[in-house]
Amino acid sequence: MSTLKLIATIIYIIVCVAIVIVVLMQEGKDSGLGAVSGAADSYWTRNKGRSSEGIKVKVTAVLAAVFIILSIVLCTSWLD
Repeated sequence: MSTLKLIATIIYIIVCVAIVIVVLMQEGKDSGLGAVSGAADSYWTRNKGRSSEGIKVKVTAVLAAVFIILSIVLCTSWLD
């Protein structure tokens, strides 16, 4: 196994564990009965992107993109 492939595999494992941790830290997306009456659209839901929950969603998206790119790189023979 080449050194570059070994480094990519270690980063891949770290990204996999990080995705699991960040996804488990997120809250559920249930709106409850407030979505029926329109009460779900509050200050909190409009500014959720600036909160810690919004940051977790963005980190999940970045980690997912890195995961997909590393999956493609490791499945092809670019690092052999």
